[in-house]
Amino acid sequence: MRNAPDGGTDEVVGRIQWKRFAALSVPGVALTAALGVALSSGALAASFAVSGQQFKVSADSLTGKGFAQYGSIDTNAREELLPVAVTAIREAELNNLCQSVVTTLPVIGDISLYLTAGKKKPVEATDLFVDATQLSGDAAFNNIEIGRDASTLDKGPEGGQGMQDLFGQQADDVSITGLRQVAWATNAGTFKLSGLNMKISKGKKECF
Repeated sequence: MRNAPDGGTDEVVGRIQWKRFAALSVPGVALTAALGVALSSGALAASFAVSGQQFKVSADSLTGKGFAQYGSIDTNAREELLPVAVTAIREAELNNLCQSVVTTLPVIGDISLYLTAGKKKPVEATDLFVDATQLSGDAAFNNIEIGRDASTLDKGPEGGQGMQDLFGQQADDVSITGLRQVAWATNAGTFKLSGLNMKISKGKKECF
């Protein structure tokens, strides 16, 4: 981040190693146990138990207003703790969105669910939360704050904060091209998928 000649802050542009960030921003073993206690006591919100499968998401581009990111955990139906990097965006648009998940069944083999949308008109989402384990792309931020206490984040959607003393970052807006993401869960206040097309087929068909 650099100071601009007019005293403001230059836009930050660069390729972000999101996988490395996720590893750094989620807690270690001892802190993960503490998170589990916090989760059970209601200190952390878990909107639903995630499935045992992660899914892949890609998009040609994502633009968003009100960006926040912090480490957290999801839980599955077995009450196992799953560390994630939460990306929270107040308003987002995605061009050429793809989502895929592959299930392997006995005898039948691989079954793929493959969904596309937003080829002609962008997919629109509000209060978007993505619980990811991997995220990559070419990213640009405006007025980014890196290393802010996750409990004090205030630029993302309502509820877009982590636990006190944990790493967080936020920005006025974000732009990512060549988005590639692996996630356990996605939540959104509204999610409008123009040109939605979903197919289920035998074999392995993934977004990337």
